[in-house]
Amino acid sequence: MHNDKPEVAVQLVEEAELGGRKPTDWSRWLILGLAVGWSVFQVWATWIGSLDQLFFRAAHLAFAFALVFLVYPFNRRSRRDRIPLFDWILGITATLSAGYVMWQYKEMIEVRGGLANQTDLVVGSVTILMLLLAGWRSLGPAMPIISVVFMLFALTGPQGLFQWQMPGVLGQLHAGVQWRSLVSQLFMNASDSIWGTPIGVAARTVFVFVLFGAILERAGAGKWFTDLAFSLLGGVRGGPAKASIVSSALTGVVSGSSISNVVTSGTFTIPAMRRAGYSAEKAGAVEVAASSNGQLMPPVMGAAAFIMADFLGVPYSALVLMAVVPALLAYTTLFILVDLEAVKLGLKGLPKADLPKFWPTLRAGLHYVFPLAYLLYALLIIELSPERAALNTIFLMIGVALLQEVYIALRSGHGIGSGLHSFARIVIEGFANGARNMVGIAIATALAGIIIAVVLITNIGFGLTDLLQTISGGNLLVALFLAQLISLVLGMGLPTTANYVVMASLVVPVITKIAGQSGIDYGSLTFSGIEVPIVKIVAHMFAFYFGIMADSTPPVALAAYAASAIAKGDPFKTGIQGFIYELRTALLAYMIFFNPGLLMIGVESVLEGGRIVGTALLGLTAFSAATLGYLLGPANGLQRLLYLVAAFMLMPNNPNTEIVGIGIMTLTTLWQWWVRRAASKTGAA
Repeated sequence: MHNDKPEVAVQLVEEAELGGRKPTDWSRWLILGLAVGWSVFQVWATWIGSLDQLFFRAAHLAFAFALVFLVYPFNRRSRRDRIPLFDWILGITATLSAGYVMWQYKEMIEVRGGLANQTDLVVGSVTILMLLLAGWRSLGPAMPIISVVFMLFALTGPQGLFQWQMPGVLGQLHAGVQWRSLVSQLFMNASDSIWGTPIGVAARTVFVFVLFGAILERAGAGKWFTDLAFSLLGGVRGGPAKASIVSSALTGVVSGSSISNVVTSGTFTIPAMRRAGYSAEKAGAVEVAASSNGQLMPPVMGAAAFIMADFLGVPYSALVLMAVVPALLAYTTLFILVDLEAVKLGLKGLPKADLPKFWPTLRAGLHYVFPLAYLLYALLIIELSPERAALNTIFLMIGVALLQEVYIALRSGHGIGSGLHSFARIVIEGFANGARNMVGIAIATALAGIIIAVVLITNIGFGLTDLLQTISGGNLLVALFLAQLISLVLGMGLPTTANYVVMASLVVPVITKIAGQSGIDYGSLTFSGIEVPIVKIVAHMFAFYFGIMADSTPPVALAAYAASAIAKGDPFKTGIQGFIYELRTALLAYMIFFNPGLLMIGVESVLEGGRIVGTALLGLTAFSAATLGYLLGPANGLQRLLYLVAAFMLMPNNPNTEIVGIGIMTLTTLWQWWVRRAASKTGAA
């Protein structure tokens, strides 16, 4: 099978997640050393587990600062083969500003009580500026602009730096603050600030999971996932597309990035789909949808899921178990959708001669299963903390990689030295890629801290609640739809993690309040003596599900650009088609909100769980038939409308509406069958 990664797609991943600069002088070794050093520091810090949290978070951001200005160029016209002097100055300045916190963290909190003196004010101002510039480079302009708008809002008011009374409800929320007060909140506070929960979770937990995924992928697991999927499904109807789904789901187990997922599995699956008869845009779109859903797959689920667990006060292991059924539903429905598409287009599978054989393929990579199995065992059975489970899995994966490379070297007759050399390369490149994958996440979570801090000091959340209540008229469905639109618009410029944090800070409290006013009360769950309302859990899941659609939402849709580069198709058309495929994920988000049983919350028997999952699957299938315009045959406009109605009737956990929905779907399907039968008889005559 073809395995050369298209240069354009690789470049997109490098620019979006690793930085696009590749110096040819000595500085490339400095970048490698910083990246590997960051990973080593994180492994050490996680191992000892006793660093002061402010020191740890500042060190985490210092490494990100050191790398971001070296590997992310100023713009697309900037040179890629060397680092300009100005970027050296920015990188050193930013790193020293975070280093100041590492040096002064005790005095900042214990002596000065979180109130900035003149030196703190200067260094804090520089840190905020450097963070905005770093965000612009690594994430694009949206997140820094949103952060600046929030800061300007905090500074505006009768007592603020900008003494202007805002009109309407915004002017009544707060009186404004001075710059020194804002810097004290953003820079001197150990909790609700730049150094708050989002970057704390990134430093403590996300990094080690990303590092594990990087080592696993570098060891060859990504290609094995794809080969295994092709050996199973490549020869069936629409086989390459189905293999793409399975491969992306397996890759998503350890990858929190839809863009790198596209390149890892799409390099193989997209050309195979093209050979099977898919258009460039449809082949790319299938991979986009499959890779975006990879962020739903436990146990990693992207960085956002770790932050969600902290926001909710829910153990991550419990969140993983809640997420299993919806993730499987999302992929099962996508599987059904591409099967319908294959029937609609009359596509076949690939010849068996072109496919890897199943048993040899399975045996060749079976050792990759052991680290994954241990990770699940550590999280769910013995209930280690997520960071400790991931750290142990990293050590296990390093051992597996060592045995793999030594075995390959000895079997090929190259000697143990060759195997040790290959092993060292896997570890070094895995450590370097893991760190560079974390740069954008570290910057995004630090910027998210600005937004959270401003929400707390200005009460803007209350104003947004009033505004959404006014616009929605207190109607929950309208409020959810507005939240969906906000998330999708934000998703055009924000990565999943940042999108989720903004939504969780601003919109989720509004949703939960309106849900309470609408009489929705699912009760609560208790974790470590703390009660968590179930409606809060489903609201956060709602925000998370729409957050993952960021990478497949046109016109930005970075995953679609990567997929279209491999497929040699139109990126906008690929994005539109991928978004259409992803719409079933949007319906699933609504299903979860109105039916917590899909998270296995409150399910009292296997029979009840089966009914909830079965009706949800029928509803998602009906929705897929409506969007695709095909089930047993081409669906006319009325049939598509009826499938859509059936899908909505099957959305809530209500046996009465479920019976109606199943009835509508059954009658519409029988109608299609009758039309198809009549047409075949006419054709035979």
